[in-house]
Amino acid sequence: MAEHISVMLDRCIALLSPAIEKTDNPVVVDATLGLGGHTEALLKKFPQLVVIGIDRDRDALALATSRLVQFGSRFRAFHAVYDEIGEVIEKSGFTKVNGILFDLGISSMQIDEIERGFSYSQDAPLDMRMDRSGGRTAADIINNYSRDELIAILRNYGEEKFAPRIVDAIIRERTKAPLNSTAYLAALVKENIPAATRRTGGNPAKRTFQALRIAVNDELGALARALPASLDALMVGGRLVVMSFQSLEDRIVKEFFVKATTSGTPRELPVELPGLAAKFSLVVKSSETATEREIDENPRSQSVRLRAIERVAA
Repeated sequence: MAEHISVMLDRCIALLSPAIEKTDNPVVVDATLGLGGHTEALLKKFPQLVVIGIDRDRDALALATSRLVQFGSRFRAFHAVYDEIGEVIEKSGFTKVNGILFDLGISSMQIDEIERGFSYSQDAPLDMRMDRSGGRTAADIINNYSRDELIAILRNYGEEKFAPRIVDAIIRERTKAPLNSTAYLAALVKENIPAATRRTGGNPAKRTFQALRIAVNDELGALARALPASLDALMVGGRLVVMSFQSLEDRIVKEFFVKATTSGTPRELPVELPGLAAKFSLVVKSSETATEREIDENPRSQSVRLRAIERVAA
């Protein structure tokens, strides 16, 4: 496995620090624990901090728990999807938290473990489940969904303009034998995209694989449910920091943050109406990206977009 480097580690700590420092016994939720790099850094910096770590991937959870066992009861691990954040916080014995961190998308470990089926560069079964303990696989979707359903997945989750051509090829091939090979699917996609398009923009299978992964794990649906639950869980002065790595996720976060920080008072009125003032304020006015130095050291940070918001009223 390649060395795990946490994306925008120092910036995330800097953004969460003011919220953590507001109380004597702060609590932070790492909603996408992964291998625990962000959590470890936070626990080392703040001796009184408790971190609740959530991950749907049992393998990642086990590795992170082993890494963080040194912190004893200050680290609490939960196997769950991040849209269950409210229930997890309650099970941990808390009602409100100081900070929440989301590091969205696929983890480096999941990409590097070839047998997981996330990578189009090496052959493996078409799995793509972040939680391998159950649920449908990418092969289930490829082999059983209708033409219209598959086209919608590739268009909506991969923004693939050649979706009909790719899906027609998939349907043609699956009638001969079930498809369950990442390498075969990647080759099939490449063959059914115009040559001119194949010469630019990286591997032509990238969009199809992203679309299938999002569909398998209901990533956008889980995010849309997790954001309001996260804001509800923040105490006054608490902060939510979100890192996304593709435009679909970032768009959901951006639109939700704009709505949460917009006053309900009609714009034509000169004063704020009682009860209609925004309860949240943007900490990062638009979005931030990784520095050139970090991108050089950790190429996976190249596409990150970071946004942050703070609760300013109960």
